[in-house]
Amino acid sequence: MGRLTVTFLLIASVFSAADVNVYEQNCVGCHKKLPVTLEKFFFDYLLEYSSERQVKKALRRYLKHPKKKSSLAAEELVERYGLMPKTRLSDDDLRRAIDIYWEKYKVFGKIE
Repeated sequence: MGRLTVTFLLIASVFSAADVNVYEQNCVGCHKKLPVTLEKFFFDYLLEYSSERQVKKALRRYLKHPKKKSSLAAEELVERYGLMPKTRLSDDDLRRAIDIYWEKYKVFGKIE
C-alpha cells in the first residue's frame, strides 16, 4: 500500500470512531439503566413514523424538545424515570448520533 492509501485509511478510521463515540458516549450509557432497550425505542419510532426521514425528524424534534405528549415511551416508564433531558449535543453531533442509531437498528436491507 502506498502512503496516500495508508493516510486515507487512518483518517477515515479516526472519523468513523469519532462518529460512533457521539452515539455511544451520549446515548447508550443512560439507556442501559432503563428496562427498555434502545432497540425497542427504535422499533416504536419505526412503527409510528415508517420512513427513515420521518423517524430521524421525530427523534431530532423529541431530543431537542422532550415532551410527555410526544414521547413514545410507555406512560409507566415516563412516570418512573421521567422524560429524558433536552439534548446538549450540537445539531451536527445530534444528526451523527441519530444516523448511527438508524444504521445500528434499521431492518431495511438486512432481511432476506
